[in-house]
Amino acid sequence: MSVDGGNSKISNAGKAATAPAGGSAPGVMLASQLSVGVAAVLVVTKAFVLGISGSPSILASLTDSGLDLIASLVTFFAVRYARTPPDKEHPFGHGKAEAFSALFQAALVFASGALVMQDCITHFLDPQPLHAQGWSMAVLALSIVLTFVLVTVQTKALRANASVAVSADRMHYLTDFVTNIIGMIGVGLAMLGFPVFDALAGFLMAAWFIWGAIGVLREAAVHLMDQSLGDEDLKKIRMVVLSDARVLNVHELRTRLAGPYIVIQMHIELDPGLTLDAAHRIIIAAENRLIEVYPNADIIIHPDPKGLAEPHGGVFQEHPLPDDVQA
Repeated sequence: MSVDGGNSKISNAGKAATAPAGGSAPGVMLASQLSVGVAAVLVVTKAFVLGISGSPSILASLTDSGLDLIASLVTFFAVRYARTPPDKEHPFGHGKAEAFSALFQAALVFASGALVMQDCITHFLDPQPLHAQGWSMAVLALSIVLTFVLVTVQTKALRANASVAVSADRMHYLTDFVTNIIGMIGVGLAMLGFPVFDALAGFLMAAWFIWGAIGVLREAAVHLMDQSLGDEDLKKIRMVVLSDARVLNVHELRTRLAGPYIVIQMHIELDPGLTLDAAHRIIIAAENRLIEVYPNADIIIHPDPKGLAEPHGGVFQEHPLPDDVQA
């Protein structure tokens, strides 16, 4: 996990959404597959070492890896389901499946953190000598190497394709990278005759789990609460639409994130003397320009005659948006 908040991802969402809507996003798919493979390898190796060492640090690391395996499987299916085309029951697509996947991961992390903290407190009060310390160090070193490779792949995938599920999964493994280093320090000190530090390291790892889960929750909330894109993207959208001199103004601009997709809707003001066909062509051209910048966007543009625009369109029009974000 990462201690980064979700706000930076909001403003960069448009930059990340580069795959065609409903596309396969191969980088994201590869990252989700690799995540499952890494988690499976780490669970098997850590379970073996825990059985012969009894290390609280290894227990903490195994618990996190076991939950990561479950979370990675959820992510594996969520990123695929989120990219399935809209259907009769879900006409706006399935993008928010990724946010639900992130919530599930956060719940697992909170549970693992609490359980590991409880076990570490027991070992802290009654420290026990460790066995097979060399194996403990070896499996933690393996975890660090595999996790580093996975986080690197996930980071590259997220630069190309927006995915809240893979982002949450990356947070898991970024935390693993840090906590496994803490675990090595704890086991190392235990090897030097200070077993209490192994329990302390496990406790710090569990606390980091919980802190990282907060970051996952924040990012999932961005999508589930239909939070708008950041000011930078709103300015860019206005600039793209207004680049056609026939578009006289943009108002009621609304955006929201839906997993790997972006929903954009707005009203534009046009010359009242235009024919319906001419106005239609202007709107289509504006939508095509936006698609070039935001390939994963679903766009709705409503035309208003210049000087005759008035609130209309539904319940939200009772609360008009401030048009203070200008290009």
